[in-house]
Amino acid sequence: MEARRYCGYMCGYIPLMLRVHCLEVVSMRLTDIQIKRIKPETKPYKASDGGGLFLWVTPSGGKIWRWTYGHEGRAKLMTFGKYPDVALSLARERHAAARKLLATGTDPMVERKSEKAAAENSFQSVAHLWLEHWQDGKSPRHVDYVKRRMNADIFPCLGTRPVALIEAPELVAMTKAIEQRGARDIAKRALETVGQVFRFAIAHGYATRNPASEIRPSDILKSTRKVNYARVDARELPELLRAIKVYQGTHVTRLALKLIALTFVRTSELIGARWTEFDLEAHRWDIPAERMKMRTPHIVHLARQTMDVLSALQTLSGQSEWLFPGDRDAEGDE
Repeated sequence: MEARRYCGYMCGYIPLMLRVHCLEVVSMRLTDIQIKRIKPETKPYKASDGGGLFLWVTPSGGKIWRWTYGHEGRAKLMTFGKYPDVALSLARERHAAARKLLATGTDPMVERKSEKAAAENSFQSVAHLWLEHWQDGKSPRHVDYVKRRMNADIFPCLGTRPVALIEAPELVAMTKAIEQRGARDIAKRALETVGQVFRFAIAHGYATRNPASEIRPSDILKSTRKVNYARVDARELPELLRAIKVYQGTHVTRLALKLIALTFVRTSELIGARWTEFDLEAHRWDIPAERMKMRTPHIVHLARQTMDVLSALQTLSGQSEWLFPGDRDAEGDE
């Protein structure tokens, strides 16, 4: 009788012990509400989430996710970030990923340091350093063009790759991908830009070789037939000037055509011309270096006929900052 009573008592007690034990295990897992209620104490302490993951609570109120683990007989401590910047769910994801890596025999901290070093020495990070160095003295328009081309064509292919590990076939693939959309000239320029980045990388110890120097555009790009822009022979110039004189368009356009014929500047240089660039008393036009691919201003000496054209333009647009203000804000188009 006593034996049966004892057996019944134990049969009821054992399930109770199991239930209590399960509750204790569950209670070890933190919740967002519990984390928010955690208060700092005079000394730092741990708030465990299980599996070695815990919040390190500092006297100042900081809460840092940490994980203790062992690798090759040594105790290690890994940090996953601060709460609430790193939420509970994200901390558990990082913890789970690190434990999987540890299960393969790889030290998660060593792996993370390798990934960080690779990111710091990625092609994109080195390219940004090169750009900071290269853009000094270049026109803002040209710098912006190079930035856009790198973001659109180069970084998607090479950006995350460690600069020291990139091989020539990767450059070939990038160049041909650009060419396939019908942009052969851009493909050639992209390859040239990549070569400049690698030269910078070698000079500053990020790489030891330049794979771009191992190939030439002609090795991978289809040749194209060059067509020169139309030109005017000396004997045709009088006819051109007569045609400008009787031009049926606006008076401002006719004056612009005359200025190009008299100064031989590029169209973009003429369109962006400001009155402040002209010294009319000295018969001189100083085109700023930043508007050209030059390190110094481009000086244009003005003939008497040119001065006559400028005098007529002053009557039409002298109240504007620009020689040719147009219908749109020239500053926005530059």
